[in-house]
Amino acid sequence: MAAMWTRIAKLIIRFRLALIGVILLITVFMGYHATKVQMSYDLARTVPLDDPEMVFLQKFKKQFGEDGNIIAVGLRDSSIFELAKFNRFRQLNKDIKAIAGVNNVLSLPEIKIIRKDTANTRFYLDGLFPKEITSQQQLDSLMGALRNQKFYMGQIVNAENGSTMMLISITKEVMNSEKRIAMTDALSKLGGEFSKETGIELRYAGIPYIRSMMATEVRKEMQIFLYLSALVTGVIMFLFFRSFRAVLFSMIIIGIVVVWVMGTLSLFGYKITLLSGLIPPVIVTIGITNAIYLLNKYHLEFFKRRNKEEAIAAVVNKMGLAMFLTNLTVAIGFLTLLATDILILREFGIVAGINIMALFVVSLIMIPGIFSWLPEPSPKHLRHLNFKIMGSFVKYIDIMVHRYRPAIYIVSMVITIVAGIGMMRLQSVSYMMDDVPEGSQIRKDLDFFEANFSGIMPLEIEVNTGKRRGVLNIKNLEKIDEFESFIDSISVVSRPISVISLVKASKQAFYNYNPKKYSLPSKAESGYILRYMKGQTDNSGLLKSFVDSTFTRMRISMQIADIGSKRLDSLVHTVIEPRMNQIFEGTDIKTNVTGTTKLFIKGNKFLINNLKESLLLAFILITLSMAILFSDIRMIIISLIPNLIALMITAGIMGYLGIDLKPSTALIFSITFGISVDNSIRFLAKYRQEQLANGFFVPVSVSESILETGKSIIYTSIVLFAGFILFSFSSFGGTIALGLLTSTTLVISMFTNLILLPALIMTFDKPKKLKNEKLLIDDFDPGFYGEEEDEAIDLSKIKIHDRKGAAE
Repeated sequence: MAAMWTRIAKLIIRFRLALIGVILLITVFMGYHATKVQMSYDLARTVPLDDPEMVFLQKFKKQFGEDGNIIAVGLRDSSIFELAKFNRFRQLNKDIKAIAGVNNVLSLPEIKIIRKDTANTRFYLDGLFPKEITSQQQLDSLMGALRNQKFYMGQIVNAENGSTMMLISITKEVMNSEKRIAMTDALSKLGGEFSKETGIELRYAGIPYIRSMMATEVRKEMQIFLYLSALVTGVIMFLFFRSFRAVLFSMIIIGIVVVWVMGTLSLFGYKITLLSGLIPPVIVTIGITNAIYLLNKYHLEFFKRRNKEEAIAAVVNKMGLAMFLTNLTVAIGFLTLLATDILILREFGIVAGINIMALFVVSLIMIPGIFSWLPEPSPKHLRHLNFKIMGSFVKYIDIMVHRYRPAIYIVSMVITIVAGIGMMRLQSVSYMMDDVPEGSQIRKDLDFFEANFSGIMPLEIEVNTGKRRGVLNIKNLEKIDEFESFIDSISVVSRPISVISLVKASKQAFYNYNPKKYSLPSKAESGYILRYMKGQTDNSGLLKSFVDSTFTRMRISMQIADIGSKRLDSLVHTVIEPRMNQIFEGTDIKTNVTGTTKLFIKGNKFLINNLKESLLLAFILITLSMAILFSDIRMIIISLIPNLIALMITAGIMGYLGIDLKPSTALIFSITFGISVDNSIRFLAKYRQEQLANGFFVPVSVSESILETGKSIIYTSIVLFAGFILFSFSSFGGTIALGLLTSTTLVISMFTNLILLPALIMTFDKPKKLKNEKLLIDDFDPGFYGEEEDEAIDLSKIKIHDRKGAAE
């Protein structure tokens, strides 16, 4: 293995110009494709396309139309019923309908009612409000007529407080494309002009609108976090090396890989999602840790050898395997997401995993290559190694490990038990609009619709009567009406709308809009009322959105508040479905709850289970990697314990603080496990070197390992913490949780690997050197400095010259 890395080092040094040229050509190619990458405007699919419920939903949409293509514009202001403002609202309706991508608009001024055509024995739709309303008295009279239209009360008008909403249906082509941004921008502009002229505040909701706003915000945040992560980690790197050149060229190298990330997304046909938008800043953070290790090793080798070419060759030779394995464990954490069936997770995992390994290749080639052409490093670049506070801290840890191991074990056990109790409190809950920022205008608007119209999230039920024209059977209608009455009694669900509503409205129209007649026709009435309705065709008329062409299947539509996956799951499976089965028991009627909301419930469970499986897979693969390194099951177990405890502590904190387990929080465990294991590998690599140098005397080997790798673990943990904590400043709840929990886990992992890991080694490791034994870990350089460097360098004798005005 050592010979292989020696040959690689020679090849990199010899052909560095050609290799860097190839990297730049690849970057140009990737940059070209990066310009073609698009934002995602689709609702994240978390259920496989071949899942039976997903297949059913697609067939349902094909028959009855989309269920998530509605934008709602709401208001609550009594002045809307003043003639001038009412007419301005009507004009707003017309203007919105003219926007490209808008299919239809239903609002108060354009309400259509069922009218009776006695001559032709049919019903037809006609506007309630005439094209011109000449007086306030006329408008008041029409509003009185509207209040008798039970079909609309509770749907687009709240009968109790006068709140009303405009329903805007969007074409499928615009809804899932970039054109939706222009459409929602035009809608917001028209709404803003209306509010400015009338003083009436408008509220906006609906999946298309919220997704547009989110996509715009994702684009902004991706750029902000990319720049912030580069700035913060760059500042830390400068404080570490005191070199502008080191920071500049490291950032250029990392920038190359960021371009590769965007190019990879485009080449694979992926779009930028809330998740994949986090990859560039993650690459910056991990790339800086690679740069720190490589540059630090280069400086130390240079001061040891006083020959730049030899120092660079030694860096590649000694750090190649170390960087490969540490990047590999991080990549494994991401690549295990490929085992999931969730498209957005697979895209995130493959793009991040591939480019983290690309980061290894680019860093290993370009950092030695570029610095071979730059001036030799000056003595001040080692100033950080004499950081007394850091040295005192690791010495204290060393003393604690040697003298207070029982206390370490007791504290670790207590913390683990407490964390375990917290884990038992952890709940898996997420919301359809989970990432909508708390306190934002979008969240306030959602609250408005939930308070006045029981929410805006779609829920659908298909009723299959099993017989042609079975929907018009009065007995079937009575059963369905009983079920709809039950649905209407649920506070978080809106009053359902279906063919039942139309039949009732038709009866009311037949009796000249008497509100008391808004009910199903009796057997005696059904003969002549349903005769009017049978004149409707399957492709037009007032039933076309609610029944199929044979009147065999029908649709019940409703809206529901965003009450969270746990309550939604309970509501659907323990409240709605049991009652539904009870009502239709003994009939030929079959029912199926479906819709975007129902699939969300299933998708959330599916997502969490997939993330758990990916964490298990990451654990297995990383364990196998450790087994290849150590070939000692005892050392493998010892190395995994501190990292598993770190994950347990994070999960416990989530349980105690009421942070729910959802996709954004479940994701951190497989990712941080791969990152935190790096600390264990580096520590154990140094420990192995010290064993060989000290005759396998454990106490001395542990002390030397703590004192020499402790600083490197702390420095890289600081960089990783600074990089990930930036995400906590996001406006999206999921990204905030990802940032806080990932950074917290990495800090906890730093302490468990610096304190608990060496304590476990001192207690349980009983090393025995076998004759001619050679482990892969023996070729692993832990990175910052080893025993050879200590013999060659006396830091106290290095003179630091301050040159005022100099950049270096």
